[in-house]
Parts: sequence; C-alpha cells; structure tokens
Amino acid sequence: MKLPYLLALGLFTAACGAQDAPRHASQHGDLQLVMVAEGLEHPWGMAFLPDGRMLVTERAGRLRIVSPNGALSAPVNGVPAVRAAGQGGLLDVALSPDFTTDSLVYLTYSEPGDGDESGTALARGKLEGNALLDVQVLFRQTPKLPTVHHFGSRIVFDGKGHVFVTMGDRGMRPLAQQTDGHQGTVVRLKLDGTVPADNPFIGKEGVLPEIWSYGHRNIQGAARHPTTGALWAHEHGPRGGDELNIVEAGKNYGWPLVTLGINYSGEPIPEAVAKTMPGMQDSIHHWLPSIGPSGMAFYTADRFPAWKGNLFVGALAHQQVVRLELDGNTVLREERLLGELKQRVRDVRQGPDGYIYFLTDSPEGKVYRLGLATE
Repeated sequence: MKLPYLLALGLFTAACGAQDAPRHASQHGDLQLVMVAEGLEHPWGMAFLPDGRMLVTERAGRLRIVSPNGALSAPVNGVPAVRAAGQGGLLDVALSPDFTTDSLVYLTYSEPGDGDESGTALARGKLEGNALLDVQVLFRQTPKLPTVHHFGSRIVFDGKGHVFVTMGDRGMRPLAQQTDGHQGTVVRLKLDGTVPADNPFIGKEGVLPEIWSYGHRNIQGAARHPTTGALWAHEHGPRGGDELNIVEAGKNYGWPLVTLGINYSGEPIPEAVAKTMPGMQDSIHHWLPSIGPSGMAFYTADRFPAWKGNLFVGALAHQQVVRLELDGNTVLREERLLGELKQRVRDVRQGPDGYIYFLTDSPEGKVYRLGLATE
C-alpha cells in the first residue's frame, strides 16, 4: 500500500536526517549533505513518484524504486533490454505529465540492434507495483551504430503535449551535421511517439521529421525553463568547450564545425573551422576546462530562497555540483559546490520537498540530498 504523499516526504526527511549530515561551506552559508541511499550500480537517472518514493535507473539495465528509508526494491520487471556497453545502457527516466491518472513511465536506453549495433531509444510502460506493463517503444534512433559512446540522453516534457529526447553524435563527429540520421540531434515527439505536424523540418527533403535541432555533441542534461518554457540543455565538449544552450526549433548548434574545445590528444578537432560561425548558435555559457556536465535542474522551490531561479548542474570530471545564478538568459556567476566530494555526479533533480537530490556514478553509486543548513 502506498504511503500518503506528505507522510512519505516526511519519512524521507526524517530518515535522511537521522544519518550523519556533514556540513560544507557555500556562498549562502553551510551546506547540509545527506546520503539517502547506496548500493546502486552506475545510477544514471531519477524521478520522484507522487508518493515520495524515487525511481532510479542503473546503467546495467535495472530500474529500482528507492523507498523513503533508502531501501532499494528488486529490479522492476518489464524494463526493455539494453546494450550495456561503454556509455550505453539504461539511461533517463521520467514520469508522464499525467502520471497520477495514466501511471506511465518513460525511459531512454541504448537499444540493441544487429551484432554490436545499438541506438538511443525511448519507451514507456505503465507502472503497477514492481512492474512495467504494456511497454511500447516510441522512438528509435537511426541508424544504429557499433560505437559505445555519446548516447545522450535526457527526457523533457514541454507542458504542451510533447516530449524532447536529447542525443549525442555516437562518437562519430560528422554525423552531427547530417540530418538524414538522428545522431547529434534533439528530437521532438508527441507523447505517443508520433511526429508533431509543427516540427521545424516537416516536409523538408533530407531531414528526418522528428528532428528539432542538430549539431550537438552529447547532451546529458536538459530541463524546461520554469518561466519561459524553453528547452535548456548542456553538452559535453571534447577537451574543453562544454556548452550550455537554449535549444530552439530548427537551429544548428555547430558541432563539430564550431567548438571551443580540442581533441583529447591535444590536437585540434579535424572538422573544426571556427569558435563561432554565422548561421550556427553560440552557447550562452561554457566551461574551459571541461567539467563533464551531466544532469541539470532549475530550482523553483521556496525552501531555500537564496537558490530560487538558479540552475544546478552535475559535474562528472570535476566531481561537484555547479550552481549557476541567472538573469533571464544570462549566466551571471557560478559557484562550485562540494569540491571535496570526490565522486562523479551523474544526475541532479529538485525533490518535491525543496531539496536538491543527485546521483553519483560508480559501481557503488549513491543518492544524496543537498540543502542549506538553515534548520
């Protein structure tokens, strides 16, 4: 039997508060960091259920339910098969905008193909107990490829009956500028996976109709702006040049022709011709050196007024949570939180209790709760 919503949130707070809660310095005072759950194998995405429990994906292909006391469920039955290799596996998870009435859960993952091939896919199923029922694949990235890099992938609903799926170039740079495949794109679909009639490339020869934008390297963080409704996303640069973008219909974001980064070898990107170029969108913020961004959430709660309107980003390479202060579409300043964490931060979400929650990416991954120590 499910716990009532408010009771579940209270149990989450009480259970977390009962653990050791070290404090860390920040611009707005001491931070309070609490471990909520542990024992997750490379957790990748999370979503809060209405009763206060949490869905967490493990890259190996398991979906778990995390209870308010931090206990992990057995793997949820019915999750689609994944090709868990390299950066691929079970990726993001999101609740349907109408979850309270339809119980639908959306998942992105690397779907196996022929031989070693795979591609980013979007599926949904109805959550009943510890199982997903009537699972449907709504979208498949084409073509499938044998590489094990740059799958993306985050799920964002636009509040108007559509869903965005972010993807990467699969480690094959030139594909991000080719619109006859889905590599290096963001796609926009109706909630049932069909293509909206007002997508920007409908009827254009040589462009797949699902495509919303292209020229992306690897988007692992995306969120809808709480005021404007615009899609914001960040993406990994190569060695340097991580970007924060406002992702607009029909726009080209430049990769690999335009980049602030260089190859991991230290050599220039072979296809790169400039740091900016007419007809291609510049980022609104970038990181040099790279922080390895993954996961992203706007803070909209009243619990910590000093954070209201800020954007929180996970950092894999720098093993931190990054807080960005915004003025409209301008990043005014940033603060690096938890520099002593020494754990890769994979996903960041605002919890229904007004705290920030994040996942750490390791064979023994954890769920943490972060807040200001004001209470």
